[in-house]
Amino acid sequence: MDEELTRDYAALLDRARGTVLPVRDSAGDEIPAAGAGGAPLATRRVKFLHFWGHTSRGEGVDKACLSQWWPAPFTVGDATYATAEHWMMAHKARLFGDVAAENAAVMTPGPAQAKAAGRLVQGFDEATWERERFRIVVEGSVHKFSADPALSAFLLGTGDRVLVEASPLDRIWGIGLAADDPRASRPASWRGQNLLGFALMAARDILGGER
Repeated sequence: MDEELTRDYAALLDRARGTVLPVRDSAGDEIPAAGAGGAPLATRRVKFLHFWGHTSRGEGVDKACLSQWWPAPFTVGDATYATAEHWMMAHKARLFGDVAAENAAVMTPGPAQAKAAGRLVQGFDEATWERERFRIVVEGSVHKFSADPALSAFLLGTGDRVLVEASPLDRIWGIGLAADDPRASRPASWRGQNLLGFALMAARDILGGER
């Protein structure tokens, strides 16, 4: 992760976590911001948008579009990526110089197959991936949402909500909890890092002109 995105991620994490997160109602939590020495300052209200899964519940664009597996083709250079998952796995392979795995991730028909291709990357180094993965997903999200006006409108329409991948199965890209778990609206109680949610928020800031 480059220095700028490291700062951005830290700010997004701080925005979500705050210092104390008592749950008050379904609309959001009241969070006392901490000043010098941890002294409370103003109280601000944080709203969450929980998502998980890539299947829409109806016609049109809904929160399922936030999934990496949502079908949203976009072209960058000479390559067309069927989903953001294809982008992430192709660029994971590119990071480690595995051209065969990169091509496989781009050409595979579905996100599950792209994910499988990403698991076969040669020369993989966990520390390097941990450093770069957030940047890669932010960049892919910017391409994905900017390529489709409806997707861009949806993402920007989430305003300043904290985007939360409420996957009970994923403790890296999600929070390790389902949306109906009371802890899902208490970031201090999350069991995962919510990297996808924060990457989407970073992409939202970029598309909204905040950077």
